[in-house]
Amino acid sequence: MAAYICHRISELLLVSLFVSSFVVSSAGTFDGDCDILWGDHRGKILDNGKLLTLSLDQISGSGFQSKREYLFGRIDMQLKLVSGNSAGTVTAYYLSSEGTNHDEIDFEFLGNLSGQPYIVHTNVYTQGKGEREQQFYLWFDPTKDFHTYSFVWNPQLIIFLVDNTPIRVFHNEESIGVPFPKSQPMKLYSSLWNADQWATRGGLVKTDWSKAPFTAYYRDFNANACVWSRGSSSCGSTSTSSATPGGWQTQGLDANGRRRLRWVQKYFMIYNYCTDFKRFPQGRPRECRRAS
Repeated sequence: MAAYICHRISELLLVSLFVSSFVVSSAGTFDGDCDILWGDHRGKILDNGKLLTLSLDQISGSGFQSKREYLFGRIDMQLKLVSGNSAGTVTAYYLSSEGTNHDEIDFEFLGNLSGQPYIVHTNVYTQGKGEREQQFYLWFDPTKDFHTYSFVWNPQLIIFLVDNTPIRVFHNEESIGVPFPKSQPMKLYSSLWNADQWATRGGLVKTDWSKAPFTAYYRDFNANACVWSRGSSSCGSTSTSSATPGGWQTQGLDANGRRRLRWVQKYFMIYNYCTDFKRFPQGRPRECRRAS
């Protein structure tokens, strides 16, 4: 018990130091904040930098990345996903560092046949190791309008949010030997690509190329985060998140947030690695032993 208390005190001291650091809030244009990374003109920045589109055809998909790297922050983006028969396509939206032992925080949107729901696939990689998948249906049609998908990433936890509703929390459990992404700066990436070997019903449903090009839409990218540059954090003004008065630096889930998380996980979660006992016959991963 004493060791646990000491660990929590250390965490609080770390938060105190972290909150005092500078933060930048970036809500500019895609021209200024992002680079089209690949796709040979299938990625486009339109409407004076306010709109970005990615397209996929039988030759290639496309992708972009943020110009900046971040080490902790809140990242928000509005997406409107591929409409109609999107089976076989994947729209990936994630934070990632570089290298073999990289860290990564993932949203992936798995397309489906017309009228069937998208699957939201989430994962957390630490030091090159993932295998922490949770999957969800959404409670709305993500192809009809823009919706906001967010990461909150601070030294205590990672929260995945959809329209400011938490769908997943990954806690810092370094005290029991579980690595946590805290030292590798990450860029934001997104891509639209063909994954019909696995994306829809395990690869049984293939991409219908007669429906190409497939297009995903992005707007309102906002990074309220610590920017990593030349080996140190260098940022500007602070702003707080709408979820808690203290902002993302110390954000957890209040009672209402925990209720909404339970609602999502009860009615919309379709896969949780923590309950896949066949996959882990030697025992669940250590972080799974903590209740959300």
